Amino acid sequence: MTGFGEPSVHLVDDDDDLRDALCQGLELEGMPVELHKDGSTLLARISHEAYAVVVSDIRMPGLDGLELLKSALAIDPTLPVILITGHGDVQMAVDAMRAGAYDFIEKPFSVSRLHAVVERALEKRRLVLENRILRSTLDDGDELALRLVGRTPGIQRLRQQIHALSDTDVDVLVLGETGTGKEVVARGLHECGSRAKKNFVAINCAALPADIIESELFGHEPGAFTGAAKLRIGKLEHADGGTIFLDEIESMPLDLQAKLLRAIETRVIERLGSNRPIPLDVRFVAATKTDLAEAGRTGRFRSDLYYRLNVVTLTIPPLRDRREDVPLLFFHLAREARARFRREIPAVDHGLEMQLMRRDWPGNVRELRNYADRFVLGMWSGFDEGEATATSNGGGAGGLRAGATGVEGAGGGAGGGGSLADRLTAYERAVIEAELARNGGALRPTYEALQISRKGLYDKIRRLGIESGEALED
Repeated sequence: MTGFGEPSVHLVDDDDDLRDALCQGLELEGMPVELHKDGSTLLARISHEAYAVVVSDIRMPGLDGLELLKSALAIDPTLPVILITGHGDVQMAVDAMRAGAYDFIEKPFSVSRLHAVVERALEKRRLVLENRILRSTLDDGDELALRLVGRTPGIQRLRQQIHALSDTDVDVLVLGETGTGKEVVARGLHECGSRAKKNFVAINCAALPADIIESELFGHEPGAFTGAAKLRIGKLEHADGGTIFLDEIESMPLDLQAKLLRAIETRVIERLGSNRPIPLDVRFVAATKTDLAEAGRTGRFRSDLYYRLNVVTLTIPPLRDRREDVPLLFFHLAREARARFRREIPAVDHGLEMQLMRRDWPGNVRELRNYADRFVLGMWSGFDEGEATATSNGGGAGGLRAGATGVEGAGGGAGGGGSLADRLTAYERAVIEAELARNGGALRPTYEALQISRKGLYDKIRRLGIESGEALED
């Protein structure tokens, strides 16, 4: 899964017993399955964007498997369709493959064989959808989408805000937790606007020693202080015509904050040891992970500087608030790692993708990048029990925590014993029940909050046996 929603296996067979048995076998392997007695109901459930695989019997009354194959491929020629039959022969297999079937399986067969074929088909489908998104992004000329990867509403809104502000000179305050990509946002503001051909100068206020930060920012004349042997152009002056990015602005000494405030207000600076004013044409972008308003009230940050910087504020959502983006972002980072390390990206199964989404990622994109690097290097294949336990107990930087979506304990099933499929089912049930409870049993705000379709929520409620406050529509 890479941001297209949950994968699904559409199983079509008129034999109730076989259909139920195959469904149970695939679900035990952790695969979500939708059942269809005939092909007509399936065609209404698939689309060009569906992250899905179709498994269909061939000999069925009405719309048979070969006709269903043709109709499904008319919706999307790349949709994987796997055909099964108890009456297959070589010619039928050849016809099916020529018609575009992904694979052909003759009864009797084991569930493990079907699972292996479906897993490969889902991986192929994921790559197709991923490439479509990338091609669409490139065709739209949206380079920012390649920097701020994601499809959830929060990250899409952030990209829209950056585009809206990029050609203005308004100063911007960027709020975000550690590792969310504050410098990426600042560079986006710079490179999407008219200042793109000028300098982008980034300063980490926390990394500069207090005794040299003033010289770094404003520059100095020869002899301005002991050791100042020659003229130095400061960072602000170097950024003239472009953008100055002040990261971790909360770490700047209070006395220097007053000088920075004056520079922002007047767009004029003076080098140390000089009285000559130097006009500046710069845009200021500051970033912080702390509440500057609160810091101002406690005297740790100048309130007047905060209000001057806070003309426009952009807030970057942490990964735990955009979980659906995590797999897509993980694969994007893995592709970058592939280019750096000249290694192929290992195969990823659905279980690993679910783990990626369930984790809180306290280090956000920076932490996710480390895992993607290890994955491509063959040094990591998933979260082990030790990592899962560490996070569920509130410690460590690895693993899974059921309470990540506000479901404290998740009913005990997600983190307890049982197979991976049982744990994922328990976790999914707990998340939906908690969201329903928050919304008083109302379905519309629940499926909107979970970012799934109405039909998707209805199907899950029925499959998981969840009681809701509203009647479900047929």
